[in-house]
Amino acid sequence: MAIVFSELDTPAREEVTELSGKLGLTEIGQGLMHSVVEGDSTDGKLIKEAINEGFGSFTPDFIYEQFVQNYSYAEQLFGKTFISLISGYDADYVGRNVKIPEFQRDLRKRILEKIDELRDEDLIDDNFKITEKGMQLAALVLYTEELDELASKNLLGDILSTKKSHYGTKGETHTFRKGDRYRDIALKRSVKRAVRRGHSVLSLGDLETFERRQHGAVYIVYGLDASGSMNGRKLDVAKKAGVALSFAALERQDKVGVIIFSKDVKEAIAPTDDFGLLLRTITPVVASHETDIVKVLEKAVELFPKEDATKHLILLTDALPTVGKEPGKETLDAVAIARAHGITVSVVGIRLDTKGEELARRIAEVGDGRFYIVHKLEEVDAIVLQDYHEL
Repeated sequence: MAIVFSELDTPAREEVTELSGKLGLTEIGQGLMHSVVEGDSTDGKLIKEAINEGFGSFTPDFIYEQFVQNYSYAEQLFGKTFISLISGYDADYVGRNVKIPEFQRDLRKRILEKIDELRDEDLIDDNFKITEKGMQLAALVLYTEELDELASKNLLGDILSTKKSHYGTKGETHTFRKGDRYRDIALKRSVKRAVRRGHSVLSLGDLETFERRQHGAVYIVYGLDASGSMNGRKLDVAKKAGVALSFAALERQDKVGVIIFSKDVKEAIAPTDDFGLLLRTITPVVASHETDIVKVLEKAVELFPKEDATKHLILLTDALPTVGKEPGKETLDAVAIARAHGITVSVVGIRLDTKGEELARRIAEVGDGRFYIVHKLEEVDAIVLQDYHEL
């Protein structure tokens, strides 16, 4: 028998459909998803890098002038990845040749062509600002990059408790009884049981059904530090860790919220099962200003439900709180209040100094959570998932 697959039945199309459903994409977003799955995501990476580096405008004259006037500063401002993507050259190659007049002309031409391409694709507007379509593409790139990373690290596993439920995951089996669902029948085990009994026909008494296991209600809020020192690579891995947490928790039917903070709370989403909303909130974050953890804790108390459930706040930061007369004391007081509302607090510290580590440990102690110190940025998503699984 020959089986013929049409174009619509290809694995790539199926993957696109699945991802589109998970992300709740618009028609435009679904089209962008096809491009990302097929590997055509250079423009999305470029936009994502621009956001992470703290600017949302692709003004060609400004970009070119920064390159040729002070390339060392341009590297700090834009980052090497952005430079490579917008020029088509390795960033180090640009640095070595940027003073050569012939190369400058070629560089300017390439920058203009790339920006025209972004504008033709409606990823930036006539004022060189990132459009909604551009933001969607950046979100899809962030999402797919992190899922690829999780898969390579084998970090998409699941952990279950022993509480039984119709809506959990299949576990051990028991003899079929009234109230069990037919879809949960363990057919292979039932047949083996009938054979051992010498039955030629499968009877009701031979049937075994899977038990369903789940954990209690879990609500998590991811507190992402978007202060100025988080610019660039640190912000990128922090965003991806938020994507990883959202993906893993929602797969287990837990709910995730997000607080984006610096001097003030920039964005706050109460725990939800809307993955697309979480992704759209995390993607456009830009780093700026100082750090105020007190406001995060106060907002978390508002966001968590009042019901008796597991409520956990994961704070990711790279610096001490710097706002307030006594920021350390005020932070610990706020942690104690959050704990009185049933919220546990963990801290993921990125390259903290000695004083920062000391305060972070105290926050975790008062909040009955855990403290993790990050030395390698590529470990951030694994650490955030570890803290989640510890719940």
